[in-house]
Amino acid sequence: MQTQTATTTDSFAELERLTSDIEKLDALVATWDESHQLTVQALKSSIEELHKEAFTRLIRALKDDPAAGAKLREALQDKVVFGVLSYHGLLKTPLRTRLEAALNEVRPFLQGHGGDVELIAIKPPDTIEIRLVGSCHGCPSSSQTLSEGVEKSVRAHCPEITTITQVSRGLPEAERNGQQLYFISPFAASVSQGWIAACELTEIPAGGILERRVKDRSVLLYRDGDEVSCVDNACAHLGMPLEMGEVNNGMITCSYHGFQYLLEIFLTYYKRNCS
Repeated sequence: MQTQTATTTDSFAELERLTSDIEKLDALVATWDESHQLTVQALKSSIEELHKEAFTRLIRALKDDPAAGAKLREALQDKVVFGVLSYHGLLKTPLRTRLEAALNEVRPFLQGHGGDVELIAIKPPDTIEIRLVGSCHGCPSSSQTLSEGVEKSVRAHCPEITTITQVSRGLPEAERNGQQLYFISPFAASVSQGWIAACELTEIPAGGILERRVKDRSVLLYRDGDEVSCVDNACAHLGMPLEMGEVNNGMITCSYHGFQYLLEIFLTYYKRNCS
């Protein structure tokens, strides 16, 4: 143990010496005229490119051999080795570290609206599972929060992640600390974007539908308790209106050709946003 400690101390001392020498040379070159500085910079860049290419070939030759790969990972525990390879851009920050950085980037926006996001699982090579919590969980704007906030940040930090799956737990809370939560994504361009007053909640019959025109578009509103779903008033078969169809257990049957649709699978709105 004493030998290992002495070796570590010597390693740090050597690193400090080398770093100090480089800093002194940089300070000296900074006093030279511009043409001489550019010459030194060109020489430095050429040497760095040569070293980077040599390190790249060395790593490529070693990493595919299991025994050599293990030794290479062991060598990366040395701060000098890790620092030099990182300087040359040959080491990538661990995926989990980059994911946490991505989520931390959007957390202030989510927390400002009473919500948050959790990293649940990493499923190599390209998938992660996340969970929106607090007011973000179950929020009708959660899809916008996910796509405009979380996904953009994750893909900026971790381009290898192509699939982001949202998992759930329990039911969303309607209130927290006596404060009502309003379900608008913090990543919306404005707090009212996308919301259009269509009717009062009580105008929609419980378990039934109500036809409304929204921006010259006919839609059907379906209510189950305090939750309202919205669907185009047009059958996907021939575009015939659905409003005369029979509704039974959340399913509407087209009165023309019998096509059926589950009404509650469409985007859910909450009572606060229907009035």
